[in-house]
This record gives sequence, structure tokens and C-alpha cells, in this order.
Amino acid sequence: MQTISQATVVGFLDWLQAERKNSNATRNARLAAIHAFFNYIQYQHPEHLYECQKILNIPMKRKANVPMNYLSVDAIKVLLKQPDIRTVKGRRDLALLSLMYDTGARVQEVIDLRPSSLRIDKLSTIRITGKGNKTRIVPMLEEQVKLLTPYLREHELVQTYNREHALFFNSRGDKLTRAGVNYILLKYADMAKRNSNIHLPDKISCHVLRHSKAMHLLQAGVNLVYIRDILGHVSVQTTEIYARADSRAKREALEKAYIAVVPKKAPIWMSNDNLLDWLKRF
Repeated sequence: MQTISQATVVGFLDWLQAERKNSNATRNARLAAIHAFFNYIQYQHPEHLYECQKILNIPMKRKANVPMNYLSVDAIKVLLKQPDIRTVKGRRDLALLSLMYDTGARVQEVIDLRPSSLRIDKLSTIRITGKGNKTRIVPMLEEQVKLLTPYLREHELVQTYNREHALFFNSRGDKLTRAGVNYILLKYADMAKRNSNIHLPDKISCHVLRHSKAMHLLQAGVNLVYIRDILGHVSVQTTEIYARADSRAKREALEKAYIAVVPKKAPIWMSNDNLLDWLKRF
């Protein structure tokens, strides 16, 4: 404790942001770990209670409100046109990206999928296991099934012995990693930017597909409760971020509620001083 003080910790946190260019969120994560350690120390070594309390009183920084990134429907269409379906990898990548978008699944949820997670029949569904080992059932539309069915057959994933194999895997047969899926997405995003005039955000991540699906459902008039269940949110309050981020819906609401309060432009003759003087004398 002789070398660690409140000033030392504050200096470390400032260094993180000044030198390593870490965000407030990263700084807060590091500070939370430090707080947890010194919360333990103050009980194990009461003689250092005063210094521990000073360190525990170092405040968190407020996170910057970053606008939510999501793609338009047209941008999604352009993105999904990029994989070359004449190749094995291209067919896999199209099935992967389209499933991520259609189900609104998190990247880890997609990585963990198995053929046994799919139920393909008249009412096709997919079983997704998310945070806290919670499982949800998401309907799959016909177009998605048309992509997945030949993919499953091509890789013999319909066979009983492959039911627990990774649904999406690399050339070695190992399931894809988060970095691998992100690489696939960025590759096609760069191709979409080069091959079309469609606007795509500068920063694209796998979570952008999830945000995009949620926004498109909301814009189509789907109830927030259903969107919550599709995304696997615990509370509908989490899902409400999409309603707050939907600028188009806000504009439409303002237009519907608009009341004309600005005075209309005066007639041209009102600016004719000679005519006004003549009328006053008339």
C-alpha cells in the first residue's frame, strides 16, 4: 500500500485514456476491477482502510452516447449479394450472414448453433441459446429455409452423426470464431462499398446486423414485445432503445402531430409602401 495511492490509480486511469486512447467504458471496466480488489483489501487489512476508501471513491466516467449503427433494407440486400455462391465458402457465408440478420442473433449465438438447433418443416424454427444459457425459439421464413436446406445437404449436416457438429465451420471443420465471423462480414461490407453506391457505416460489426433486424421489424410495425422475444432481451425496456433510435418514426410522429403556428407569408402588396400610403389616404 506504500506505493499504491489514490493519486497512483488516477494517474493510471488518465494514462489509459491519454496514451492508449481507451474509451470511458474501458476506463470504467479497469476501475471496477480496481474497486473490487480494494474492497477486498479493506476487510483483510483494516490498517489501510483510509487509503482504500479514497480509492473506492474514485468516480466512474459517464459513457458517451454513441448513435446506434444499423443498415437500411437496401444496404442489407446489397451486402447479401456479395458472396460468390458458385463457391463452397460463398454459399456458407451467404447462409451465415442471412441467418444472422433474419434471426437477429448475437454472433456467439450463431457460432454455437448445431444442425440439431434447426427444425425445418412447414413451420420452420431455430432454437437459439443466449446469455445466461436462456433458450428462445425464433421462426424462420421460407427464404431462409431455402438457403439453409441445400447448405445442410452439401455438408451432410442432415445426417444423424452430424447433428451436434458446428452449423458453420472453417476449412478445417472447426466452428467459426467471433473474429472469423467478423472478418467474413467486413470482407463483404468492403466489397459492397466498392461495388455499389449504397451507404454503409464506416464501422460495421456483427452486432450491426442484429440492430438492423430490430429496426426493420420496428419500422414494419412489429410490437416491441415480439421484438424483445426474437432478440432474447430480458426486459422490453432494453428493446425500447430501438424505438428511441428510429429517426424516421420520430419524423412521422412529428408530421402527424404538426400544428401550423408559423404565420403565413404576407401578401406581396403589403410590402408596397406607395400603395399602402394611398390606401391609408383613401
